Amino acid sequence: MTAGALTVLHLAANRWWTGSADPTIQLASAQQARGHRVLLAVPPGDRFEAKAREAGLTLVEGFHLRARLAPLQIARDAVRLRRVAREQAVDVLHAHHSHDHWLALLARPRSGGRRPPVARTFHALRAVKRDAVSRRLYRRTDAALAVSRQIEARCREAGVPPERVYWTPGMADLPRFAAEADGRAVREEFALGDAPVVVSVARLAANRGHELLLAGFRGLLADLPAARLLLVGKGETRERLERLVAGQGLARHVTFAGYRDRDLPSVLAAADCFALMAPGSDDSCRAALEAMAAARPVVARAVGALPETVAHGETGLLVEGDRPEAVAWALRSVLTDRARARAMGAAGRRRAEKEFSPARAVETVERAYRAMLGARPAR
Repeated sequence: MTAGALTVLHLAANRWWTGSADPTIQLASAQQARGHRVLLAVPPGDRFEAKAREAGLTLVEGFHLRARLAPLQIARDAVRLRRVAREQAVDVLHAHHSHDHWLALLARPRSGGRRPPVARTFHALRAVKRDAVSRRLYRRTDAALAVSRQIEARCREAGVPPERVYWTPGMADLPRFAAEADGRAVREEFALGDAPVVVSVARLAANRGHELLLAGFRGLLADLPAARLLLVGKGETRERLERLVAGQGLARHVTFAGYRDRDLPSVLAAADCFALMAPGSDDSCRAALEAMAAARPVVARAVGALPETVAHGETGLLVEGDRPEAVAWALRSVLTDRARARAMGAAGRRRAEKEFSPARAVETVERAYRAMLGARPAR
């Protein structure tokens, strides 16, 4: 370990490759690259764990971290946490969900008269509760890390002392989405030819705005009849959306591309424009950040953290409200001016490098850690 390095234990009660998963791995990897000793505990046996191992992170085994009422598992996790924190001389416990937040606060051991401080990252606005019990939890939390300005404000409203609230912008995997990705294979796969292509990456679920995007795309076809829309993702509303597409006569123009992971950079490289109508379980809007990192102009609704992410008129266009004609206008504006679209994409890449790099997020988190620890030197 380098001088001033800390031992950090991240706890994330999320087994799926969604929501907090990628941001947690991005943060932990960036901390590790800066010389900190980073440990990660996640529920075993699923994609989050597998992705963490691929990233070269050290996983602490023996935790259940099931986000449901299972008293025996919770008790075992509490015992395990106390043992690991003592044996590994953990300086900071960093929680990412309410389940592990409570566990960290209630089960942290006392060592040398001091318990390791607890930081919590709030990845979604709805995760910030405003009931009396949660207020007690937040008052005892040493740092609240908010991935959007909305979450930052909600944390203060919910009882976190203002001096303990930190805004930590979202993170994009900049090397992965570098400009040299080739979209030709994806265009061939879906017979896109040289058509103007809109790509949207979002879980096919309620409240993700697919209906609005489809209505806006339908309006776009009046001016760009060759345009194509790729809906990337899986989810419970796929069948309903497929019926909607067929009913609106869009089957030749809209393709359900399924879940893409390994070749996502190539999927984005095949796009002329990226569209996102609503954030999901990660309010930092990772999909939009990745599109910007891939140098693609972004059309997005002005909701959640998207107004903080997309610089209107510079890296893309923001749409107010839920009017399909406004979405159609924004898509048309990008797709009919290729030079402007390329300029927006390049500006998006520069913005991602400057504002949404893991290194920048780590600097903010380290500042929070130092405040929590009273700037005491590492062991």
